[in-house]
Parts: sequence; C-alpha cells; structure tokens
Amino acid sequence: MITINPYLNFAGNTEEAFNFYKSVFGGEFTLVIRYKDMGETCDSTPTDENKIMHIALPIGQGNMLMATDMIGEMAKTLTRGNSDSISINGGTVEESGNLFKALSQGGKVLVPFDKSSWGSYFGMLSDQFGVQWMMDCPIEQ
Repeated sequence: MITINPYLNFAGNTEEAFNFYKSVFGGEFTLVIRYKDMGETCDSTPTDENKIMHIALPIGQGNMLMATDMIGEMAKTLTRGNSDSISINGGTVEESGNLFKALSQGGKVLVPFDKSSWGSYFGMLSDQFGVQWMMDCPIEQ
C-alpha cells in the first residue's frame, strides 16, 4: 500500500524542529539517522556528522512527518519554497518505478530511482511544476 507523507528540509536545525513537533503532536520518533551513521556512503564533514540525515515522527494513523538537515552542496540550494518534498512510500518496485518515471516527465531527476544504502529503492525528482518528490519502497524479497 502506498502512503504519501510530507518531507521537510532544514538548514541544520531539524532536531530542534522535530523536538518541537514531537511536543505538539506527541508520539515517539520511529527513526533517527545521523550523517555519521551512514559511514563512508556519505560525504559529511565533522561539522555535519551529528546532523540529522533522516528522522520520522508518526502523526495520526498511517501518516509520517519526515525531514533531513541539508548539508554540503544541497545546503547551498536550500531556500524557502524548495525546502519541502512529498514522499511516496511503499508499493512494489515496479509500481514505484513507474510512478517515479511518470512524475519525472518534463522535470528533473535529482537522485535516480535505484537501490539505496538503507535497504530500499529510493529516488528524488523535481517535477515539471517545481514540486519535489521522493520515492522510497522496500526491496522485494
């Protein structure tokens, strides 16, 4: 089953923001990954290693608020208006790949849809209207 969740990008204050959201919405983080947890697959600097690579806070039934700290080259392009993405999660690799391909028509693929280091298929794109999308689905067994 596919779900759609908001994904927010921050300029280094994701942890502060999400502690605030947790105080507002309640619940517990289901996942917190720091850049240092990514090992050699990530080009983080010592300054960035404790920043949030990915965090997820469940809100309501089946909804997830997620975010990251933008670092390196990504941080240079972060401005209000491009700091949010829509994350599509779940489904089959084929279904997710087809959605990714369709959404990318006339847009720009930022990260090709392929196997990720965290055990799923993942991709990012900006569609023809400038909306940023992320696709993440489990690797089928």
